[in-house]
Amino acid sequence: MQTHSGDGAPTRATLLTAGATAMEPNSTETAPDPVYAISTRGLVKSYPGPENTTTHALRGLDLDVFQGETFAFLGPNGAGKSTTIALLCALARPTSGRATVAGVDVLDRPDLIRRQVGMLFQHSALDPDLTAEQNLHIHARLYGLSRGDARRRATETLEAVGLTDRRRSPVRTLSGGMRRRLELARGLLHAPRILFLDEPTTGLDPHARAQVWEYLRALRERQGTTLFVTTHYLEEAENCDRLAIIDSGRLVAQGTPGSLKAEIGDDRVVLRTGDDQAAHQVVRRTAPPGTPIDLDTEGITLRVPDGSSWIPRLCEALGSRGIPVHAASATPPTLDDVFFHHTGRSMHTTRPLAPATTPRPEESP
Repeated sequence: MQTHSGDGAPTRATLLTAGATAMEPNSTETAPDPVYAISTRGLVKSYPGPENTTTHALRGLDLDVFQGETFAFLGPNGAGKSTTIALLCALARPTSGRATVAGVDVLDRPDLIRRQVGMLFQHSALDPDLTAEQNLHIHARLYGLSRGDARRRATETLEAVGLTDRRRSPVRTLSGGMRRRLELARGLLHAPRILFLDEPTTGLDPHARAQVWEYLRALRERQGTTLFVTTHYLEEAENCDRLAIIDSGRLVAQGTPGSLKAEIGDDRVVLRTGDDQAAHQVVRRTAPPGTPIDLDTEGITLRVPDGSSWIPRLCEALGSRGIPVHAASATPPTLDDVFFHHTGRSMHTTRPLAPATTPRPEESP
């Protein structure tokens, strides 16, 4: 995910520096224990755009994430996902609105928030020439831990992600899945209550992806850590407790995967025939009145309740007019259908979108 350089996206150096200044090695101050790990109301982030315009990265975001849940945050490129993470990690200031993380207002105590959150970057923050153990020790020191605590936490987090036997291996010798698990260990060094994961399994093979999620689930069960995940893999979002979809800086859907699919309701029926143009007219006359029916390269597509029961009726109507049916399928709603319903495009074909801009008012002389 990319954001405008001026919107305060969470960079590696910024987060580490923030963590170092925020974490006193012997500090005992903790945030209150709220029902919501994350809560925002009317959150807005705007910044100056080109040619005297204002770019609106977030437009009144209302978002609630429960303590200890796994929450997926979906949206097209440029929708505001990275900007949201930057605000929630107290790495950028909102233009207006409120946000609390671990019960702390992002504007009142950004230092305390940084002590409560961890971040798994989409791109590696590891030094490939250092060993796994050395990388963790350096990052722990940057987070403000003493030498003894840094060694202890490096050992504990390596064990937590199953890399104890590779602790002295240079990072460049590790597989992609091992490196991602080491990144996860890095994000856990200061025992955060909330862990932000930006595309945690991008570029990994299915086996490595499954391993990363196995460790994430174990982390949540063992420590009650809240996981806030951005991902392009819809099967990963399916396994989250709840998810939200953001588009053009606005929250357009929020709920459990099951409830959001249930809102779509109808099954998707696809027919491939010997004459799709003629079949389109037959299907239109046979389907329930007012049913949208599309004709494209996939064939004829419509949404009807209990789609499997409609296939025999449609095939019979087409056969009676001499139109052969080569293939017919009925599938229940998917998260990609939910995503398309709310954004107008498929999760698999999204293109980068420029954030919306408006002309800035002329300043008075």
